Amino acid sequence: MGFKTAIAHLNRDIQNGSIPGGVLAMTLTDGSRELHAAGMAQIEPGPQKMLPETWFDLASLTKVIFTTERILRHAAQGAIDLDEPLVSVLPDLRQYDFTAWERKVTFRQCLGHQTPFPAVEPIYTYGEDPERLRAFVLQREWNFGAPVYSDINFILLGIALERIEGCRIREMKPGFGLSFSPTGKSIAATELCPWRGRVLQGEVHDENCFALQGSGHAGLFGTADAVLDFAKTLLTRNINGDARTSLLRMPLSATRAHGWERPYKDWSGGDSCSPDTLGHTGYTGTGLWVDFERGCSWTLLTNCVHPSRHTESGIAELRRAVGTAICERD
Repeated sequence: MGFKTAIAHLNRDIQNGSIPGGVLAMTLTDGSRELHAAGMAQIEPGPQKMLPETWFDLASLTKVIFTTERILRHAAQGAIDLDEPLVSVLPDLRQYDFTAWERKVTFRQCLGHQTPFPAVEPIYTYGEDPERLRAFVLQREWNFGAPVYSDINFILLGIALERIEGCRIREMKPGFGLSFSPTGKSIAATELCPWRGRVLQGEVHDENCFALQGSGHAGLFGTADAVLDFAKTLLTRNINGDARTSLLRMPLSATRAHGWERPYKDWSGGDSCSPDTLGHTGYTGTGLWVDFERGCSWTLLTNCVHPSRHTESGIAELRRAVGTAICERD
């Protein structure tokens, strides 16, 4: 595998100032693992070196590492039917209009981003009370549009998880090495947030997740080792013929599976992975890809939104270059 070439791509983007720093890691089913950390975990208000054990705001990796896994577990246990509408768990969804299209949306459609919900909504601008904001999400008459990748799908799935488990997401245990409130000595900084008026470090970058005080679409933190531990679980389950992994990989569209993306032209995983690969990215500069045919996985964790999202980081090109290199031999 071309790990050395992938490292060169990461180091180049750090050296030219596109991103402050990052951690690149890959693992194989035999348990071997390679990891490379470079650059800075923070440059403002003061410098902090990137370390192999640095924690990252995983952003939308929360959707697949936490929310999708938990929804599929409840489905396997019979608590929910993926093809039933969300109202089977959220009967108060659009409760003042029983004919509303939102009441017909299913769990599987949300997992596959096959709903008419918009991509995103500035929910945090509608108030400060997280319970009122949840009520707003449930009762809002959402604009009906063409299916797109939508945070709203997973915000609703997160509220459903809270109803099923009887507690808020931040009270749930996300798994070993993962946290909603990291306490490590090294945490990669994200943005100097204009809304909150500070550099964010150890608190979620996503404004809606922050306002909701926990959500299904963002909020998870982890190290590269923790992310690869999760990926190794998927590879091991696949070898053992676990039904959940087969379901996870089942195509829902040309580009999507349950929660995850599937390979397509110019996708984030590069040009050399097998067709039997799943991947996902996070807005803060994170990503995870699992190639079941090759039996390998890799994660690229960066803080490309530090100190501001309003710059050209080149993260999309870096992800593709890294994925292509890793799936080719040196």
